[in-house]
Amino acid sequence: MQHALDSLDPAVRSALDVAIENVRVFHEHQLRSEEVIEREGMTIRAFQRSVRRAGLYVPGGRAVYPSTVIMTAVPARVAGVDEIALCVPPDRETGRVAPVVLAAARLAGVDEVYAVGGAQAIAAMAYGTDLVAAVDVIAGPGNVYVALAKQQVAGDVGIAAAFAGPSEVVVVADASATPEFAAIDVIVQAEHGPDGLAWLVTWDEAVADAVCAAGDAYLEHSPRANDVRSTLAEGGYVALVDNRDAAVAVIDAIAPEHLELQIEDAETMGRQVRNAGAIFCGHLAPASVGDYIAGPSHVLPTFGSARFASALTVTDFVRDHHIVTIRQSAIDSLGPHVMTLADVEGLAAHSESVRLRLS
Repeated sequence: MQHALDSLDPAVRSALDVAIENVRVFHEHQLRSEEVIEREGMTIRAFQRSVRRAGLYVPGGRAVYPSTVIMTAVPARVAGVDEIALCVPPDRETGRVAPVVLAAARLAGVDEVYAVGGAQAIAAMAYGTDLVAAVDVIAGPGNVYVALAKQQVAGDVGIAAAFAGPSEVVVVADASATPEFAAIDVIVQAEHGPDGLAWLVTWDEAVADAVCAAGDAYLEHSPRANDVRSTLAEGGYVALVDNRDAAVAVIDAIAPEHLELQIEDAETMGRQVRNAGAIFCGHLAPASVGDYIAGPSHVLPTFGSARFASALTVTDFVRDHHIVTIRQSAIDSLGPHVMTLADVEGLAAHSESVRLRLS
C-alpha cells in the first residue's frame, strides 16, 4: 500500500485527498455523543461503540474503484473500528491489486488488503481462513453473486447497509432538461456492466426522443459502448408517464439506487419521493459527483431495497449501548408496575426479583 502511495500521480493523490476529506467530514456529523437521561430515580447512559473488525469488499475486474475504498473505509474509520480488512479481485492478467486501489486504501486507513474477490471473499471475511481473520461486519457493493453471498452469511456476521448489488439509476427529465445531460447520466450507471437498471422517466415525448438520440450519439464513440449497450438491452427503459405525480409513483415502485431529477422545482419532487438510495436535484447534479466527492457514501441500496434501507453510514459500524443504574426510590415507585406487568405475563420470578428489592 505504501509503495503504491509513494508512486501515485500527484493529481490522483490530490483528488483522493479531497474525496476522503469530504467523506470524513460528512460522516463525522453522524457520530452521537453519550447521552445521560435522569428520570424517576434512574440514570440511563446511551452511547455508541464500534465493532472491533470490519471487512470491506471493493469490486474489480471490469474496472478499478479507489472511490469505493474511500466510501467504505472512511465511515468505518470515523466510527472507530479497530481493524479494517479489504478484499478486492486482482487483475486477471497480473494477479495484482491495482496500485491506485492500494494507495486509496493507505490514505483511507485500511489495515489489510487481500487479493480475492467474488462470493469466496465474502465467505473468507465471514468465517475466516488460515490467512484472513473473520470480521464482525462486512460492507461494500459487488455483483449479484457478491450481494447474494452477503445475504447467505447474514446472521453469522453483520451485513452493513442494504442489498448493494449492480448499479441502478432513474433520471427524470422535463422540457427544461438538457438532453445530453440526461443521456450521459443514464449511460453512467449502465457503464458499470450487466444486471443493472437504467431508466429515463418523463411526461414529455419530445424529451424522451431527444434524450434517446443524444444517448445514441454518445455511444458512437464511447470506449465502453459494448458494456453500456449490453446493460441497456436487458435493463434499459424509457417510461412515458402522464405527469409529475405519476413519475413519483414510478420512482417509488422501482426504489432506485440513484435518482436524478433534471426538472423544474426538483427539490419539491425530491421531498415527495419515498424510495431512493440517493437523490440528486437539478441539472448540475449528476450522480457521478456523489460517486466520488459529495460526502455521503456511494454504497447504496439496490434491487428495490431502498424501500427499507439506506446508504452506508457510520451507524453500520457501531452498536447502540445503554447502561441503566437504578436507585431505591425508583425501585419503590416503579417496582409495583414492573410486578404487575410480570404477573400479567405469568413470569413469577421476574416479579419476585423486584419485590425482594422494595423498601
